[in-house]
Amino acid sequence: MTDPVWQASVVVPPQAIPVFDEALNDAPGLEVLASSSFEVQDGTFWKIEVLFAPPVDRTMLETRIALAAASMDMAAPRLNLVALPDRDWVTHALRALPPVHAGRFYIHGAHDRGTAPAGTLALEIEAGRAFGNGKHETTYGCLLALDRLGKVRKFQKPLDLGCGAGALALAMAKLWRVPVVASDIDPWAVAVTRDNSRCNHLHPWVKPVLADGFGHPALSAGAPYDLIVANILARPLQHLAPAIAAHLAPGGHVVLSGLLAKQDAQVRAIYRDQGLFLVRRRQFGDWLTLELAA
Repeated sequence: MTDPVWQASVVVPPQAIPVFDEALNDAPGLEVLASSSFEVQDGTFWKIEVLFAPPVDRTMLETRIALAAASMDMAAPRLNLVALPDRDWVTHALRALPPVHAGRFYIHGAHDRGTAPAGTLALEIEAGRAFGNGKHETTYGCLLALDRLGKVRKFQKPLDLGCGAGALALAMAKLWRVPVVASDIDPWAVAVTRDNSRCNHLHPWVKPVLADGFGHPALSAGAPYDLIVANILARPLQHLAPAIAAHLAPGGHVVLSGLLAKQDAQVRAIYRDQGLFLVRRRQFGDWLTLELAA
């Protein structure tokens, strides 16, 4: 009899998903087999589920969850850790991750390779431990924004700031076949983006960069950008507003996501002070995607 697969799960508010997703998926010494997140209680909370190969250190996971909660100034959610019966749980988990249609984009995993409908822009994205496989409302909203922009203009110098798994960088490369800088502060995200760009034969156009903001020479050297996409969180979006505006070409566009509807006015006011004004606003659940233009 084989050792059981372990399933760890926590229930958190939507704005805390990236923090707790990282806490579980980046646990040192543990092998992640599959990871997913989905709405519960009508979107008021989300459940993050991660499948681990044995052995699993419960104390270490609880410590990481407590640290994540402290960073969000919230009470630590309860860790539910159970051993699952002998079964091909990886395949089972993948079946629960159907492809995503976002405008012309068709985002799928390796398990759905070859299923793209005719006329779609297919991208195979394996997020692994990196955020941004098209399933979350923020990534979905950004893909719709890129689909719309792709119908009215060809951008020559786009930037994906906080690329996660690289879905948005790959989408821009797929649309326009131009060099795309894809930056993230997480080394794992940069590695996943690099792997996904090769899998989709887009590596000649996608340049993954490990960078915190615009301090990296690769980001400053590529400026000014005619399109900057930043799918992160409201606080860093506000902090980065002056730098985003400074590195944007005249007449350029900005796509922002990772902010909640209640944060809309505050974020837009900061960007308006930088000379960037709302073109289009999309809301899915509690999450917003904003298109701005200089």
